[in-house]
Amino acid sequence: MVLLVRKYFLGLFLGLSVFLVSCNREFEEMPSSESLVKEAIFESMQEWYYWNDRLPATINSGSYRSNDDLLYDLMYLQLDRWSYLTTQEEFNKAFTGQNAGHGFGFGLGEDGKLYVSFVYKDSPAGLDGWERGWEIIEINGKPIESYRSANGYNFELGESTPGVTNTFTFKLPDGSTTTRTNIKSEYQANSVLHREVLETGGKKVGYWVYNSFKVSPGVSPNRSLEVEETLSYFESQGIDELVLDLRYNGGGSVDVAEQIMNALIPASEDGKLMYTNALNAEKTNFNETFRFSKTGNLELDRLLVITSRGSASASELIINCLDPYMDVILVGENTYGKPVGSFPLSQFNEVLSQNQVELVPITFAIANANGNAAYYQGFPVTIPSRDNPAFNWGDPKEDNLASALTYIQYGGSASNNRQRFQPSTWQMIDSFTGLEKEFPVY
Repeated sequence: MVLLVRKYFLGLFLGLSVFLVSCNREFEEMPSSESLVKEAIFESMQEWYYWNDRLPATINSGSYRSNDDLLYDLMYLQLDRWSYLTTQEEFNKAFTGQNAGHGFGFGLGEDGKLYVSFVYKDSPAGLDGWERGWEIIEINGKPIESYRSANGYNFELGESTPGVTNTFTFKLPDGSTTTRTNIKSEYQANSVLHREVLETGGKKVGYWVYNSFKVSPGVSPNRSLEVEETLSYFESQGIDELVLDLRYNGGGSVDVAEQIMNALIPASEDGKLMYTNALNAEKTNFNETFRFSKTGNLELDRLLVITSRGSASASELIINCLDPYMDVILVGENTYGKPVGSFPLSQFNEVLSQNQVELVPITFAIANANGNAAYYQGFPVTIPSRDNPAFNWGDPKEDNLASALTYIQYGGSASNNRQRFQPSTWQMIDSFTGLEKEFPVY
């Protein structure tokens, strides 16, 4: 039979149209064997890994204690910081926003104190009324400083499974304190954390905080209904400028990234090259080219993007693809640096599929219309500024938003933040690995 794989959920996703021909038969019964799974991981890496020329010719599967140990040993660590293993179920849940946990993030304020940085509205934290800007004083009766580690913070919140309970003490913006016991549960995460229209310098400025590129469950073709509704809102408001806040956005579905780009690209650039992809030397026949297809009526001369080290993958794809066609101004801190992407390989391997092992290694690189495909150090910002979660979304006193609005009103003369800017020493993305690094949340 012929199997068509089109834009399956990826890390920095590429819309990969792959036609695979296989014999028309049922899957054979395979034993659930650790050795067979390890061999399947190695074989899949040999076939699909972007740096497969760096792999050993053979492995001794029995010498590895776990599948993760094997994958780590196979990774080209000079450039690969992202390949990972998970399960098919967890992979599919993550890319449609089906989470389990408390449903919030942490961030360091300019004062060095720890604050709630974002909250998913239908999560246990969101349903309990938590908000960005709440200072976290204690967790489970211990002061925050006791959780500090050499690499940032280890909050010891337990597994991300329903029923796990933690107690938090907060100092609220009005100076009062509150203690909340919160029980982890399953919830549907929202990607649009905030949106509004602000008046600045006689212009209507759309402000959009977007936290991850998630496909709406059960929607075909793959797209985000949240994104669709948000774009319609900004169109109806007749905005002159847009500030797209991707400071915590670690990536997600390229279908949704393309959905956003096709709405933001000027109509005059319709049909022009969006990006090209390149697989390894044995898979060049699967390389593809993608072009813009303008949607909606937004007509923007430029785009301001708020970024940080937490802005990665599909967030960087948007920046890279739009940059040849419109002014893209970055405000905040340099992005993470992920010019490569992945797609899950269990669909191509019976042993992985039958054992519910999802292998998601780096499988391709992406280039924009100018050929830029090697931004491993991230994209540098135009206006340096720091995230300050002591202020809620939309507060004009928050440094990143203030810097963006000042730039819109006064242009490059906005230099106050640049003079006092110091890069943050820790960001939440630093506490996560693998699949969770793309969608970091507690």
